[in-house]
Amino acid sequence: MKLADRLGLIPPYLFMQLRQKINKAKAEGKDVISLGVGDPVEPTPREVVEELYRAAQDPENHHYPTDEEKGMLSFRKAVAAWYLRKYGVSVDPATEVLGLIGSKEGCHHFCLAVVNPGDYVLMTDPGYPAYRSSILFAGGIPYSMPMKAENNYFPKYEDIPSDILKKTKAMFLCYPNNPTGACATKEFFAKTVEFAKSYNIAVCHDFPYSEIVFDGFRSPSILSVDGAKDVCVELNSLSKPYNMTGWRIGMALGNKDLIAGISKVKENTDSGVFNAIQFAAIKALESCDKHIQENIKIYNHRRKLVVDMLNKHGWNYTPPKGTFYLWIPTPKNMSAIEFTNFLFDECNVVVAPGSAYGQYGEGYIRISVTVQEDRLIEAVNRIDKALTKLTK
Repeated sequence: MKLADRLGLIPPYLFMQLRQKINKAKAEGKDVISLGVGDPVEPTPREVVEELYRAAQDPENHHYPTDEEKGMLSFRKAVAAWYLRKYGVSVDPATEVLGLIGSKEGCHHFCLAVVNPGDYVLMTDPGYPAYRSSILFAGGIPYSMPMKAENNYFPKYEDIPSDILKKTKAMFLCYPNNPTGACATKEFFAKTVEFAKSYNIAVCHDFPYSEIVFDGFRSPSILSVDGAKDVCVELNSLSKPYNMTGWRIGMALGNKDLIAGISKVKENTDSGVFNAIQFAAIKALESCDKHIQENIKIYNHRRKLVVDMLNKHGWNYTPPKGTFYLWIPTPKNMSAIEFTNFLFDECNVVVAPGSAYGQYGEGYIRISVTVQEDRLIEAVNRIDKALTKLTK
């Protein structure tokens, strides 16, 4: 059976490859520790689980979700209130907020709603691999914007050729950034909005790490910039701040035409999020911020364990202000894949090679600290011993 040609354009999904590698090693009896995937191990707050249990027992919630693909109005109102409280952003719950089955779905549906075959779509490199796949599924042409350390991992819009910009329809950004952990300033977002307006580019800002920040930093929403709602939609999720990755609940906010377009794709694709999950999400948004601060303390401690070990071996590495990832330069004589394979072969520790996030990710690996502390300590000790051998 011959499959659609478009599938041949899609590169293998990084995290599926990592899972396959882990499962194969475990089947061989190896004690594998994965630092490759950003999936919090701490439980979802108890009050959120209890609200799910309460709502799931109500037969009224056993039907198709209320307002189906848009999300319950009460959920959208809770999202709007959360955004006003957290970021000083005011949105209309009826027309400028949309419930999502996680922000990853929003990336895909944004492209289907905006991009025509042959349109260019700007994306950061290194960047979340799903952006490229979403662009290709929509028939668009991905155009990589280099994200380099010397530019604080901001793209340089002035370096994009004018002939590309004339054919550009959309752009993906993500701050706090996956995979680098870099954080944006409001000044950078203002520059982005001005740039997007100049070339009539629809901006999708992927913001799921908005609350995972350190050292007193507060992540600005791109929607807090004057005029942003003319060209921007922002995606967010409950996955990271409230340890709800498996619940698949997120939101899109911003330009009402973009929201309407994404909604139209959704109404022809899915039937929305189970009402009980939406009620549980409302509980999280309204009363679980204390859990975010507890998570930050945990991640900060775990980051220090890894950074102290690396710096003992001469890395001189300063962790980023955002996300629970560490974007680590490889030893000078090793590529990203070589260093990844070294850690796996010597330590049974899985990390993500930077090159999987784009050509400008070469020379880096990404480490996630979303594992139990005893397992992280074991991984750090194994890497410590392997690096000692490597430098002898």
